[in-house]
Amino acid sequence: MNSNLATDLLPYLGSVARRAGEAIMAVYQNDFTIEHKSDGSPLTTADLAAQDIIEKSLSTLEPAYPIVSEEASPMAWDQRREWSRYWLVDPLDGTCHFARRDGEFSVNIALIDRHRSVLGVVLAPITGQLFVAAQGRGAWRQLTEGSPWERLSTQALAHPARVMVNRSYDDAREGVLRRLVGGDYRKQLLGSSLKSCLIAAGEADLYLRFGATSQWDTAASQCVLEEAGGVMLDMAAGNPLSYNRSASLLNSEFIAAGDKSVDWMGKLHSTDLAYSPAKVP
Repeated sequence: MNSNLATDLLPYLGSVARRAGEAIMAVYQNDFTIEHKSDGSPLTTADLAAQDIIEKSLSTLEPAYPIVSEEASPMAWDQRREWSRYWLVDPLDGTCHFARRDGEFSVNIALIDRHRSVLGVVLAPITGQLFVAAQGRGAWRQLTEGSPWERLSTQALAHPARVMVNRSYDDAREGVLRRLVGGDYRKQLLGSSLKSCLIAAGEADLYLRFGATSQWDTAASQCVLEEAGGVMLDMAAGNPLSYNRSASLLNSEFIAAGDKSVDWMGKLHSTDLAYSPAKVP
């Protein structure tokens, strides 16, 4: 992937994400209805409005790459398996948080090149924080539109560790966290891909994702985290999450961490931990 090309795209994609965020907020600030897709996940007009803006904006770029998005029907695997480069989009990550009006949702745009996320844009519409990254060019944050850009860098593991968790946190996993970071860690509750972005900003240390996620949930924030110096690792194999390797669009369970000097996989798979990651189809 030409790193200059990826870097040159970031200003445009940042503006696309902000326009999608504006469309989301226009719905958020008024009454809206919630529908449910065939898999039971929620859907609002905000998801569709953001999808429309992003899809139309990406389709104007040259060269034109295919688009995989949560709100669009996926291409058949027979076609998708031939792709070397494509867009992976979640126009509104955290629709359940949007529906609860807790503000913990995001816009996510990623470019995948040979199974790796090489460009990532994540917007928090509520706060206006915009995170961007391109492979080999670092990760950056803009706190509000028009404000200066700050380069992001992960931090050494804090003591006590700052652990990001979902609001649906399962206490049954407490033993895994204690083994990894000790018993006095501090929980920080947050939804959507913003968890990994805060690790990238050095404001948190670790996020363990148990259970399946979709690939559009992680791709953009993975690029941000990796370019800031962190890792997002498949819990089973210990490799960075990768994309479009099978018909499934689901990720394995994973670890997102800021301090990559820690042997996270060694800790996770130590014999007395007896942790076995769930299998993904």
